[in-house]
Amino acid sequence: MKIEDAAARLEALGNPTRLKIYRTLVRAGQAGMAVGRLQDKLKVAPSTLSHHIKSLVSVGLVSQVRESTTLVCHANYDLMQGLVDFLVAECCADEKCGEAKSAA
Repeated sequence: MKIEDAAARLEALGNPTRLKIYRTLVRAGQAGMAVGRLQDKLKVAPSTLSHHIKSLVSVGLVSQVRESTTLVCHANYDLMQGLVDFLVAECCADEKCGEAKSAA
């Protein structure tokens, strides 16, 4: 993952409303959640919800599928796992091997 992509995705999740939306979609599982249900659950105005969903869709964290007359949102689990993997990919890489911990 490119650092610019990671930064854009983290920026999108940096908004409290968008983070609530994403976490709600993660909890919904593979079935996703209809936009109307998401609006009812989070008590967000339709225009505000639409704006925030658009931001999450634009960075790939959320996808939308039309099922008849209903628009259903889905969290992109693979992309989120990729983001988490990117963040921890070099965990402790600069730590010296075998370096003794200093005693308190």
